[in-house]
Amino acid sequence: MNSIKACIFDLDGVVVDTAKYHYLAWKRLANELGFEFTEQHNERLKGVSRMRSLEILLEVGGISLPDNEMEKLASKKNAWYVEYIQKMTPSEILPGAKELLEELRSNGIKLSLGSASKNSPLILERIGLKNHFDAIVDGNSVTIAKPAPDIFLTAANKLGVEPEECVVFEDAEAGIEAAINAKMRTVGIGNPQILNRADVVVPNLKDFTYSKLVEIFKK
Repeated sequence: MNSIKACIFDLDGVVVDTAKYHYLAWKRLANELGFEFTEQHNERLKGVSRMRSLEILLEVGGISLPDNEMEKLASKKNAWYVEYIQKMTPSEILPGAKELLEELRSNGIKLSLGSASKNSPLILERIGLKNHFDAIVDGNSVTIAKPAPDIFLTAANKLGVEPEECVVFEDAEAGIEAAINAKMRTVGIGNPQILNRADVVVPNLKDFTYSKLVEIFKK
């Protein structure tokens, strides 16, 4: 197997926790539409695109709308979300993420973001990590969302490496599927039962190091 030359990181739930802001914006939209949207409902939105998330939310509320109305609602939700994330600071970087990025880079590993979020550049700027990545691939770069492999294949192409030389860090089942579809190796962040197709699953990036990465994938 080829050696590791690049690591690709999802953003939400891996580098920073913006899930709470997404939830607040979706819940606000549901309340405006006249129904309750719970944290349990919100679990279904993990790792999927904005429009698919809206479709799921409307399913929960038993509401059907024409496409033009859905576009308006998606834009409204995003405006609220951007309002929330404008106030983010570096203190919201998840434990171990910045340290791992810096250690990987010091060992010659190329780094890319691979996120469905169209707000990734703004978030990275607010938390001070924009310059830690050699490439940024997000919802503005590709049109087909995870579990399609497009985001990760685009990242590998931008970094100038083969898919087999990449390791993807993901917290969502759809993201792990996308990485597998891209023929990349995977580190799941979170629940081993949900992320059971990942090569390895860890609770978070705290204490995760370059040497551990090499050890896991040395075979």
